[in-house]
Amino acid sequence: MGLLTTTIGAYPKPEYVELPDWFGNLDTEIPTQGWAEALNKMGDDAESILEKGTHEAVQDQVDAGIDIPTDGEIARENYIHYHCRHLEGMDFVNLTEKTLRTGNYSSFLPTVRGPVKPRDLFLANDWKRAQQATDKQIKITMPGPLTVADTVVDEYYCNQKDFGKAIAEALNQEVLSLADAGCKHIQIDEPLFARYPDRALEFGVENLERAFHGCPEGVIRTTHMCCGYPDVIDAVDYPKAPRESYFQIADVMEASSVMALSLEDAHRYNDLSLLEHFKTTTIIFGVVAIAKSRLETVEEIRSRLLDALEHIDASRLIAGPDCGLGILGRELAIQKMKNLTEAAHSIKT
Repeated sequence: MGLLTTTIGAYPKPEYVELPDWFGNLDTEIPTQGWAEALNKMGDDAESILEKGTHEAVQDQVDAGIDIPTDGEIARENYIHYHCRHLEGMDFVNLTEKTLRTGNYSSFLPTVRGPVKPRDLFLANDWKRAQQATDKQIKITMPGPLTVADTVVDEYYCNQKDFGKAIAEALNQEVLSLADAGCKHIQIDEPLFARYPDRALEFGVENLERAFHGCPEGVIRTTHMCCGYPDVIDAVDYPKAPRESYFQIADVMEASSVMALSLEDAHRYNDLSLLEHFKTTTIIFGVVAIAKSRLETVEEIRSRLLDALEHIDASRLIAGPDCGLGILGRELAIQKMKNLTEAAHSIKT
């Protein structure tokens, strides 16, 4: 069988899904602009268009050999603000400017003006839409509390710990709803853990645990923790999160209830002794770069996976890309997934 493979979240939208997408312009000043209007413009055809696009994204992954595909996040303008649209207390009309990602760019963002709680539960429907396309178990993703807190403007709670707790409690309702619907892979994305490891240690992991609280046995609790998207493909000087961040929080993540942890490695190789910190946690190891047009060869990917297996059991290593594939375009995304799966499946376990 070889090593299992998965994707992380986003996939390139088909042209007929005419929704704004931050992969078209990652550094846009207003990343939420136009999504609601574009969805309304689809009218009664919205669900059928999103279903067709989602099924295409799932089928591409399955055809490429991915064992645990995602829904491709086809309905989302980005993985954070799409979720926030379903929360009370979030103002998407009166935006506030904020500098993001340790000063990398500035945007006008939704603003928290009241208590945050779910307006409606929606992710189970997104999962069902995607699951109809395959017999393989679809993984559903959602943004983590610390990452949400850094990607909106909070004018109500006024501290990230309390705001994160409210977000976590809202996420938990989606987690339990997904589990009840039959979803077996639930992933909470916390790239801000790598940006701000001190905050992760102080209250971030606690709020992540709160988001997963009560998740039943049989559901794989996954956390994705990349080091940051560049704003354009092939950017050579995009400031990533510090290399040592993974080491700073590895032991706390190993002690948490998270069962699978997604780590970036393709864009910037890690010291593989990092993997030895994880005695029970499964590692989703990024062996495909998601913002480089260069196509990694099968042998290159296979070699890096074999290097990783010097430090972790094969039963706890899953091959994946560093992050979502949305910036690559469909053709390159498919090529990278095919090489990924060929390499991973060729390794005897």
